[in-house]
Order: sequence, then C-alpha cells, then structure tokens
Amino acid sequence: MGPAASDLVFPADVRERLARGVRLEPALILGPLEDATARATLAETEILLTGWGCPTITADVLAGAPRLRAVMHAAGSVKTLVSDALWERGIVVSSAADANAGPVVAFTLAAITFGAKKTLPAAARYERGWPDFAERVGGDARTIGIVGASRIGRRVIAALRASDAGYRLLLTDPYVTEADAERLGVERVELAELCRRSSIVSVHAPQLPETEGMISADMLKLIPDGGVVVNTARGALIDNEALAEECAAGRLDAYLDVTEPEPLPAGHPLLSLPNVLLTPHIAGAQGSEVRRLGAYAVAEVERYLAGEPLHGGVRREDMARTA
Repeated sequence: MGPAASDLVFPADVRERLARGVRLEPALILGPLEDATARATLAETEILLTGWGCPTITADVLAGAPRLRAVMHAAGSVKTLVSDALWERGIVVSSAADANAGPVVAFTLAAITFGAKKTLPAAARYERGWPDFAERVGGDARTIGIVGASRIGRRVIAALRASDAGYRLLLTDPYVTEADAERLGVERVELAELCRRSSIVSVHAPQLPETEGMISADMLKLIPDGGVVVNTARGALIDNEALAEECAAGRLDAYLDVTEPEPLPAGHPLLSLPNVLLTPHIAGAQGSEVRRLGAYAVAEVERYLAGEPLHGGVRREDMARTA
C-alpha cells in the first residue's frame, strides 16, 4: 500500500486511535525490505498492518520478524498475503473483508434493482421515446438466484429478504445444508435449476478451481429470456464470451463489475452492447469508503491487545474455500 492509499485507509483520526494503543515505529508505512530502516523496524514489529499490494509474508520475511505475532489486513482477501510459513509460526491473521462487503452489497442491490426494471434497454430507447406503461417492468415477486453463500452473498440475501418486494430467493452453494438454507430463508437448489428458474442471477462465489467457468454457456442458456446476470465476485466464474453472445442476441442483460481478463481488451463485444453495464472493479470500498477498512483493522488490533476474539479472524483451514 503506497502513501496515497495509506492516507485514505488510515486517515489522521484512525492513526490517532491506533497510536493510543500501540507504539507506531516509525510510521504505518513500512518501506521496501531492502531498506535497512525498514528491516530494523520489522525486526521489532509484533503486529503488522497490511493492505493492497502487500507482498507475500514468506519464510524469508518472517526470518526478519522474530517478534511478529499478528497480521491485521486492512483489505479483503489474504490469499496473496499469507504463506505456509506464516501459518506454521502460529501467527494470528485478520481480514477487513467484512468492512469491504458493505459497499459490494449496496452495489449488488443497486444492480439487481436496475436489472429488474430493465434500465439498460430502457436507457438505450430513451431518445426513441419513453416505454408505454404496459411495457414497463418492476422487481416485485421476481425469483432471484444467489450463487454462493459468501459473506457478501449472505448479506445480499438478508437485504433482499428485508425488502417489501416479495422476492423468491434461490441459492446454490455446496457447503450450505438444508438447515442452513432454512435459516437464511432461501430455497437450496443445484446451479442448473437456479439458472432455469431465476430471472436475475447474482454471483457471489469465490474463485476456486472448481468454480472457474461455473456460469458456463450451457448454464447461461438456461436463464429465461429477459434474464439478468450480475457479477461482483470474480470475472473467471462466468464464460464471458458466451455471456456476450447471449447479450448480443438481446436475450440477457448484464451488470458486470468484474471480467476475465480484467480489463477487457479493446473491441470486446461486452464493451459496446447497450444491455451490458461494465464498471472497473469498483463495487468494493472506494474513495471515502476505504476508511472503513483501516478503522476495522485498528479495531481488530484493539481486540487482539485486549485478549478479545477477533471479528475478522482467518483460519488456515478456511483458505481452500474463500476468495
């Protein structure tokens, strides 16, 4: 995390809060480890605050950090951060993924609402005249399929259930039992059935070998005509070429914050289709929102020092099925 990002994630008031509980030496920003001052600081460090762009904490890094006890990540996924050596040292790890989830949930709900009202085709028709009253559509009683009961997927489900729109919610997730589904207030189904029955499909699964390309050409063909695909998870979960074909045919609309590759190459059909909204991976915390990440990480430091359970604790055994 560079100085510009650090100043947003850890603004003055968050730094002051942190300084009341720990000694900041020499600052929140630790320079490249080739630097003698950075190495000396790391050698004395007991709690490491990390963020976007932090290199993997390898055995070599740990060799220079004999006092390190905890890593508090002021961002989401820790997959590129942790290493076997870190787990073997028994170092505590926390992620601010819960803080990052809020903006993603809000973004997803907006996309679902816009998708239900067919805003993209309506926008393309604006200059040709407003749609007749009988042509307008809404979201009430829609069947929405949630792919993945991740922390974001679960919060999207909770928000949709709290709505007065009377949504019917389907969920596919191999780790969710019938009892779990009942508690969540959803119907648990296989992916093919979810696609077949849903007018809106929202993707929230982690990117794992078994999930890559899961929303395949065959699955996309099952979604009813006029359906909507929302993806705020990872672009590799969807066959983007097949999705482009379905959208070009006018059969499906799409709201995509992520793609594969990212960004898409110039000239890709998804970039110019009037029924596709592409955003540059901005669903997560951005701008004024990233302060939440720093505040969350600092609160985790406070809990750790007080001997309290961490809210964002990450376990080694969770890594195989998390983003």
